[in-house]
Amino acid sequence: MVANSVGPAGQSGLEAHGIINPGIIHWNLSAPALYQEAIRRGEGVVTFGGAFAVNTGMHTGRSPKDKFIVDTPSVRDTVNWGSVNKPVELETFKRMHERVTAYFQGRDVFVQDCFAGADPKHRLKVRVLTESAWPNLFAQNMFIRPTAEHKIGFQPDFTILHTPGLQARGEADGLNSETFIIVNFDERMILIGGSHYAGEIKKSIFGILNYLLPDQGVMPMHCSANIGTSGDSAIFFGLSGTGKTTLSADGSRTLIGDDEHGWSSNGIFNFEGGCYAKVINLSAKAEPEIYSTIHRFGTVLENVVFDPLTRELDLFDGSLTENTRACYPLEFIPNVSDNGMADHPNNIVMLTADAFGVLPPIAKLSPEQAMYHFLSGYTARVAGTEKGMGTQPEATFSTCFGAPFMPRHPTVYGEMLRDRIARHGSTCWLVNTGWSGGRAGDGGERMKISYTRAMVRAALDGRLTAAPMQKDERFGLYVPESCPDVPTEILRPGIAWLDKSSYDATAAELCGRFSDNFQQFESHVDEAVVAAGIPPAA
Repeated sequence: MVANSVGPAGQSGLEAHGIINPGIIHWNLSAPALYQEAIRRGEGVVTFGGAFAVNTGMHTGRSPKDKFIVDTPSVRDTVNWGSVNKPVELETFKRMHERVTAYFQGRDVFVQDCFAGADPKHRLKVRVLTESAWPNLFAQNMFIRPTAEHKIGFQPDFTILHTPGLQARGEADGLNSETFIIVNFDERMILIGGSHYAGEIKKSIFGILNYLLPDQGVMPMHCSANIGTSGDSAIFFGLSGTGKTTLSADGSRTLIGDDEHGWSSNGIFNFEGGCYAKVINLSAKAEPEIYSTIHRFGTVLENVVFDPLTRELDLFDGSLTENTRACYPLEFIPNVSDNGMADHPNNIVMLTADAFGVLPPIAKLSPEQAMYHFLSGYTARVAGTEKGMGTQPEATFSTCFGAPFMPRHPTVYGEMLRDRIARHGSTCWLVNTGWSGGRAGDGGERMKISYTRAMVRAALDGRLTAAPMQKDERFGLYVPESCPDVPTEILRPGIAWLDKSSYDATAAELCGRFSDNFQQFESHVDEAVVAAGIPPAA
């Protein structure tokens, strides 16, 4: 089969994936053709400007409790089993695979062949089979699109079978609920069902790379990356809501990618060919590069509210979810790398959105501190933005800034980071994009993006590297005494708080949370890393 062809079963080799007697097979359709099929099937609508909007129903985010790895001898001793990487028996996979392939019988199938990994030496060939058109467009946007020549004779390294319309039977199927994401490394296959949220497709492949690449000497990273005019590169670690996508999409620097990268002996490289940006409250003034993408033909919008008559988007309406998303090809960003690769990073930025309002907005880290904060992976969730949260901010520690996607033990990735920092002399920074002057919802105000951009730019262009630093005794962090275009009181969280006793109590509380969380890693790291960490409150 060649690209953009449509044909009946039996001509494509899908039998190798267990799919027999499907309906029409739509093979590597273009974005316009996928739009046409999605509209014809009533999967979504075209909004003002041309983006395609869908509603993912009950699931508006990932379902981590429904993700499993098949427990086979080949991975048994290398996967970090637990609440994140949950084992499932091979028989359960076989049973669900039979149900998935039976589900495809008589149904049209959309097939997208793609690459994950801009570096040809560490590239994964991925085939995504979906029952609907729009998730196929999502995959086309999200991964790297092979040339027509590369598609000829394409043999995937991993295959995703995506059937959100098929629900599991929970415990009767040996699973937790009707939703399932099952990874089988031996069969090199991923089954996804019971959820229309397309982020499961993207993150499943990220998890595969996070497991495979360390054996190739590549550190996989949940980070964004960009390049300066002099060729200096920077990476930005961070969880959702910390500004990872926003800060890397800076018009003064060239974007490499916004979420997933590898660090090899040759430098860094993007895993993806697109971006998956959170767009709730997106501002045309503060984030013009991303804002422009959501009004373009080819972009997929998940759960973004729009006027049913004019189709104008309402980015401030979170009635469906706070996790509204836009998926678009990298080339929609004006200043983007043409090959997705760069030299070893000069700067490493670790982002946190501290809703307690006590961490400094920027601090320079030693290599030992960098490993401590990398393993900690701290941010905070804000009350009211997620179902079931109380009235106060909630501390979140996600090791490696991406615990749900890391199949191996965190220290595997931590040691790789420390080794690379030492080898290449990268300068490390902790940047707080969260609140200042108080807790979120209790007197604090979100850090202005203009201040954060000013601090990050000063760090990346070298102005802060040799600047005088003052030690924050409570957190053990070295904070610049001044930064161009940033008020001094912003750099000193304690000064910004009107109630000093409340600041002291809140800071002590956060110190205790850091200390309690890091106890799980103390036996896996050396004393220098433990000593470089945030001390418990006195």
